[in-house]
Amino acid sequence: MKLCRYGERGAEKPGMIDGDGALRDLSGVIDDIGANVLSRDGLRRLMAIDPSTLPRIDGTPRYGVPVAHVGKMLCVGMNYADHAAETNAPVPEQPVLFMKATTAIGGANDAVVIPRGSVKTDWEVELGVIIGGVARDVSVGDALDHVAGYAVINDVSEREFQLEHGGQWVKGKSCDTFGPIGPWLVTKDEVPDPQKLTLWLEVNGHRYQHGNTRTMVFGVAQLVSYISRYMTLMPGDVISTGTPAGVGLGLHPPTYLKPGDVIELGIDGLGRQRQDVLAHPASSA
Repeated sequence: MKLCRYGERGAEKPGMIDGDGALRDLSGVIDDIGANVLSRDGLRRLMAIDPSTLPRIDGTPRYGVPVAHVGKMLCVGMNYADHAAETNAPVPEQPVLFMKATTAIGGANDAVVIPRGSVKTDWEVELGVIIGGVARDVSVGDALDHVAGYAVINDVSEREFQLEHGGQWVKGKSCDTFGPIGPWLVTKDEVPDPQKLTLWLEVNGHRYQHGNTRTMVFGVAQLVSYISRYMTLMPGDVISTGTPAGVGLGLHPPTYLKPGDVIELGIDGLGRQRQDVLAHPASSA
């Protein structure tokens, strides 16, 4: 099942993608896609619905963040050995965790705005994990029971802010527009093995990233278990699980985003994103 939220920012409605790829309106069934919907019982109720009985939405509406009111967004650094190598970093012995501010997240095709003064804005295609049930110190074996589904994420990063502004990666990860998620949440029943997904990213039609989640240092179940040891994961929380090689920082010479660029990315079975890269308004003032 593919769940989404569509419409203008702040006025999104819940939706479902049917078997033919058409958008169906769920607003007559649920108010939004939040914690109660992401529970096992909530998802089971939605799965019982025949999508053909729901109103079809034609045209090309905006897809918003597929989960309403994300409580926290956790990110994992250096979780692909090839990415660690390209940035001259050691492969971690334990997951490297950092936060991305929820004010950074947006819809799959919303524009990415280069921050004021930035010259090192970079891209990162990542598998996103959406929590469906409260996870508190759960075992690896039970971890996926707490997952509602998966989504595509672009963990946009400003490398100067991240690495040269006195520590704490969160500064380079949390600028507005730096967290496109979606276009939809694919429930875990459609993803029997999250460690067998191909992911890719292109800028202006050139493919920079092409990897597979099987090469993660720490898999999804390990990450959910590990993170839940240090904090309680709540329904609607999002984990961005790391990126494979091919980021701008790792190229020779390093290559970064500029106004006018177009980013396209996707993951097998989870959909694709497209973002226009814009200058910060202050840059043209």
